[in-house]
Amino acid sequence: MLKRRWVKWIVFLAGLAPALWLAWQTWNSNLTANPLEYITHFTGDWTIRLIVVTLAVTPLRKLLRLPDLIRFRRMIGLYAFFYGCLHFLTWLWLDKLFDIQEMLKDVAKRRFITAGMAALLSMLPLALTSTTGWIRRLGGKRWQRLHRLVYFTGVAAVVHYYWLVKSDIRLPLLYGALVALALGYRVVASLLARQRRPARKPTPSTVSAAL
Repeated sequence: MLKRRWVKWIVFLAGLAPALWLAWQTWNSNLTANPLEYITHFTGDWTIRLIVVTLAVTPLRKLLRLPDLIRFRRMIGLYAFFYGCLHFLTWLWLDKLFDIQEMLKDVAKRRFITAGMAALLSMLPLALTSTTGWIRRLGGKRWQRLHRLVYFTGVAAVVHYYWLVKSDIRLPLLYGALVALALGYRVVASLLARQRRPARKPTPSTVSAAL
């Protein structure tokens, strides 16, 4: 079922739906009494949600035995970058009015902004190299090593959110727990794979070299 083309279209529209909802709310001037805060939180929330979903694809496809889930990981990751860019643009345009000096002061002074910038910048090479052409250019192993940056992205996004909130830290802790579970699964799976790997038998050349 997951191989059918219409399923991919459903995932595509689901990823686009929050942006369409935000555009509709903006068109109808229904962004609460503080539009800047509403847009900032809305785009930031969807960024971290989609980062978590991207990290969850690999564990879910193996635990649920649904290998075709991998078809949607790239799209979900690109949507996470898209909402991250909207989140950054909100700060750059609506909050700082493209004042570069003020932005640099914010990055140096507010640690949650520093963590957020680190998360966004770590997503940039992942988005740029998400195509099949880049996989061929880099080679499978190098491409996989590069895309492990998504682990750093997840951690940096959670830290950004945790440092941002001042009292209610339930959501940052929830996202942090989900990221930890996704990363922990990968560590355990890697260790088990190493244990299952058969020991290499010594060849005559290695035996003679040892003697």
